[in-house]
Amino acid sequence: MDSQQWRAIITAAQSGDRQALDELVAGWLPLVYNIVGRALNGHADVDDVVQETMLRAVDNLGSLRDPDSFRSWLVAIAMRQIRDRARRRTPDRLEEAAASDFAELTVLRLQLEGQRREVAEAARWLDDEDRQLLSLWWLEVAGELTRRELAAAVGITRQHAAVRVQRMKERLETSRGIVRALDGACPDLRELTGRWNGRPDSVWRKRLARHIRGCGYCGDTHETVVPAERLLVGIALVPLPVGFTLSLAFGGKTAVAAGSAGWSAKLLGALTKPAVAMTAGATIVAGGAYVVTQPPDAPPPRAAVIPTAAATSEPPPSATPSPTPTPSPSATKKAALYGTVVDAVDRAPDPNARPAALPRRPESGITSTGGPKAVMQHRGDNVTLSGRGYVLVRWQISPHARPGPVVMPTWTGLKGKLFHVASGGSRRMDDPLPGAPNGYATGMGGPDIGYAVLPPGTQQMWQNEYFYVDGTVTLTQNERGCDYGLAVSPTGWEAVDKDVNEGPAQGAIRYGLVRDTGTDSAPVPQYVTRSTPADPATVPQRSRV
Repeated sequence: MDSQQWRAIITAAQSGDRQALDELVAGWLPLVYNIVGRALNGHADVDDVVQETMLRAVDNLGSLRDPDSFRSWLVAIAMRQIRDRARRRTPDRLEEAAASDFAELTVLRLQLEGQRREVAEAARWLDDEDRQLLSLWWLEVAGELTRRELAAAVGITRQHAAVRVQRMKERLETSRGIVRALDGACPDLRELTGRWNGRPDSVWRKRLARHIRGCGYCGDTHETVVPAERLLVGIALVPLPVGFTLSLAFGGKTAVAAGSAGWSAKLLGALTKPAVAMTAGATIVAGGAYVVTQPPDAPPPRAAVIPTAAATSEPPPSATPSPTPTPSPSATKKAALYGTVVDAVDRAPDPNARPAALPRRPESGITSTGGPKAVMQHRGDNVTLSGRGYVLVRWQISPHARPGPVVMPTWTGLKGKLFHVASGGSRRMDDPLPGAPNGYATGMGGPDIGYAVLPPGTQQMWQNEYFYVDGTVTLTQNERGCDYGLAVSPTGWEAVDKDVNEGPAQGAIRYGLVRDTGTDSAPVPQYVTRSTPADPATVPQRSRV
């Protein structure tokens, strides 16, 4: 919708046109939700601040003289409400948990991967003022706001805004480095974070930044770091969550109470009438409540339905979800059984025990629906791998965030063969962390924070687990207890062989473990099936496929 159409809709809404108001709310509510959600990082107050912003906009729309300045005016209202909320906070509410971490929601709903995911998660490490500015700058580089509107919303000149944005970007880059380092396996960093409660704050940001600056392991990134603004260009707005409710008759305000302005009386009177259809996935119901009814499995709305700063030109591209396998209640065509697993849990090898030779299997390359590196952080995240070659699955368990039982990742819809060929990363997840007193803390947790607990009979994971795919298979993250993540990437025989042979001589905990026999009797993953069950978490532990 171009700027001329929006101008007509705003003018009609000012005259009390109910349909125009519906379109106005539907078009601009997502923008307000993203600004507030990111500024407050999903705090429980987000819904209240969004609602107060939209209520004030609706109630004062008649005072807006220039419809062309509507977006700048609306964003300024949102920022005032955010700052008012910060001033109203009492000490006992400062430590309230977020209702839904907005960084996590951004990654999940927009299917962000790699460095785009890194930028979203880095927002957690910013102070309130920087996060408020980031909420506007993110939308500026994504094409939803202009620099003039950003400056007006903050109440400063464009020159001052440029300085503020640059300083915020520097702290954002520092935070990106922290996110990258925490995804790694630096033993010194694990020792440093042993007493961290898992909640990002400015004190720990400074401590971790100091460590990264002086650490060859954490500071040595293996890929070019793309500037944040290039990563965020064209990213769609995060869709409103299902069940989000906005009451425009909030606070008992009625047509009579608001009657000092004739426009408000007509508008609020119209909102108390029966439901009016909105854009796909939302309605205004009796009493003026805007309710998102989009089914949970529906794809996010395209950015084209939301007004943007480039409304008079082509809309920016929206994020496109990666394809996911279609569940099927029945098994695929049966294949001959092959493979085995060690049904008794294997013991950790001696740190100085070098691994057996790794057989070399044919490689023609692996394609992945998750790209070069798929990061799976949430239950239901999955990646489909096809071809012939090696795959790395890197574990990151976070019992400091949430300990408890681990529901193992599962391999489903297997067509062809799949082998568990090696374990590496220089440590098992139950190895004591370097520097921990009496070795009480491991990658599986410790007495101070609780432990990640494996199902009975499950093999202990290593930091890096390697598999060989000859066909097609889907790996699904089934987190339901302890918090864990998986990074999945195609790799090659040389990389696997190098990893498992780097051991204590390089200061690591142990050498790797070669599991491959080079034949069909090589181990298979413990949780693998040729079927595609509706719930991948129910795949049983088997010895053969």
